[in-house]
Amino acid sequence: MNNKNRYITTPIRYMVMLLVGMILTFSLVAFLATSPLNFTSRTVNGIIGNSAINQVLILALNSENHYFYQKQSMNSPSLLKLSFESMTNFKINDTRTLLGRELPGLSIYNTEIAVAGKGTNITNLPVESGPPLDIYLKDREIAEENLKQPEEEGKQEGTIKSPKEKSVYIYHSHSWEAFLPFIKGATTPNEAVSSNQRANVIAVGDLLSHELTSKGIGVEHNKDNVAANLKSQKLDYKSSYNLSRKDVQEAMGSNDKLKLLIDIHRDSQRKPITTTTIQGKEYARLFFIVGKEHKNFEKNLEYAKEINKKFEEKYPGLSRGVFIKGKDEGNGIYNQDISDKSLLIEFGGVDNNLTELSNTIKAFAEVFSDNYWEAEEVNG
Repeated sequence: MNNKNRYITTPIRYMVMLLVGMILTFSLVAFLATSPLNFTSRTVNGIIGNSAINQVLILALNSENHYFYQKQSMNSPSLLKLSFESMTNFKINDTRTLLGRELPGLSIYNTEIAVAGKGTNITNLPVESGPPLDIYLKDREIAEENLKQPEEEGKQEGTIKSPKEKSVYIYHSHSWEAFLPFIKGATTPNEAVSSNQRANVIAVGDLLSHELTSKGIGVEHNKDNVAANLKSQKLDYKSSYNLSRKDVQEAMGSNDKLKLLIDIHRDSQRKPITTTTIQGKEYARLFFIVGKEHKNFEKNLEYAKEINKKFEEKYPGLSRGVFIKGKDEGNGIYNQDISDKSLLIEFGGVDNNLTELSNTIKAFAEVFSDNYWEAEEVNG
């Protein structure tokens, strides 16, 4: 009787264990798919964040019923590989994930290239500037000889009337980012910081505001010294986007016509990467950054691609491309959740001079305004 009962209860025990195991597995999967927790493993975050957990479910079902999932079984991921990558945060086919945290600066290679410009590859990806050092933000002598505006621009000054309605908001989350030719005695990328508005990216914003205004587009330009504001509020470098976010929200709250946001930065790469020649003219190359950790990611990516495409049609090779960044590679949002037409643009690099930057700003303003007025016609 004991032997007979044993033969009967053993299969039942296995079935119960299997059923309990399946319940626990699916409960765990449901928890992972819906939990707001921030997991440390980038692989796990990627699976959950991209809603690819269904692949794991298909893999589980496939292991039990090969007949109905023959097609999926051909491309199903290895469960062993998936488990290994989830636990170690190391992708077998990508050594960058093994060294990225150990070697300073290597994490930039996790940046996704949505659209690659001419010559763009993993060896010359954008390099974000480091935190501003107080020693460099003190008043430094400006290289006046390198800041002389072309005469034709000076003659146009004061003849352009700003449109009553302002629809473009230009600002600078990293307003201290400057250019070496504008700072006397500066030679290294770390020295390309300044609180002087004539030497940093605020000067780029001024020139772009002037160009867009001349094309009938109303612009509001925020010129706040973000580094000084961070210091006065005892905030660290990572809070710069929080500060600029408040300004953007306040501006849009007081003017419902503001729809297009442009956050202007400059890259830390050197001149051979950030400069190009088109029809005999020297240009500071630019590129677009899109954060993917927000609701407007797809729309902002589409908008950046649209501008970049038109830019490449008129000025091929001037853009280095469109890059996507998550929280592991940067801020990941860049205030782009506020508007679905929000651009973060890096104009040139630490070595670019006024002529190169001016040529690029004019080119960008031309392309941007064409796109702007086309959209206005479509929208009535």
